[in-house]
Amino acid sequence: MLTLEQFSSFLIAALLITASPGPDNLMVLGMGISKGRRQGIVFGLGCALGCLSHTLLAVLGISALIAASATAFLALKIIGGLYLIWMGFNAWRSSGAVNIQADVPVESSLTRLFFKGCLANAINPKVVLFFLSFLPQFVIADHGQVGGQIAALGVTFTLQAALLFGLLGYFSGAIGQWLSRRRNAGLILDRTAGTVFIGLGLKLILTR
Repeated sequence: MLTLEQFSSFLIAALLITASPGPDNLMVLGMGISKGRRQGIVFGLGCALGCLSHTLLAVLGISALIAASATAFLALKIIGGLYLIWMGFNAWRSSGAVNIQADVPVESSLTRLFFKGCLANAINPKVVLFFLSFLPQFVIADHGQVGGQIAALGVTFTLQAALLFGLLGYFSGAIGQWLSRRRNAGLILDRTAGTVFIGLGLKLILTR
């Protein structure tokens, strides 16, 4: 379904983006610090699996665009590229401050906590825009089965997010202490992610 080069380049970009400071991973970190490892892991897995809903939307929406009009798909790529560049610009402007959200309310049931993480991710419009902008750039239309390629990319993103969020929840205490001792860690991660976003956006716009 995916070539080795296609898969590896996507995975590297996905790992860098997932590891950069953002609402989801900071909530997972805060949950693990304030409520415990199990809560952090469960909430993180919920956030990661919420990406599957965005994958489905991307499969249906992008596949329909390609079937309807090559011009419309090109417009989506250009708009998506500009959106990624804007995200990268904001990441470079960021102060790099890591605000760990340790006041996440605890749930009486781990199951409810899991679905709360799923819902928090699934209803986030910014994540929808990100998926519609990010996934198409790794699709090779000439290989056919565009919907299958997008699905494979979305599942790959979900699995690596589940792994990173799970580790973040498990090692939340140690990671929180490490971040508190290294004030520039968030800045470095932001700059790295910003560079990735800008590079991906330019590639998306310039590649036909």
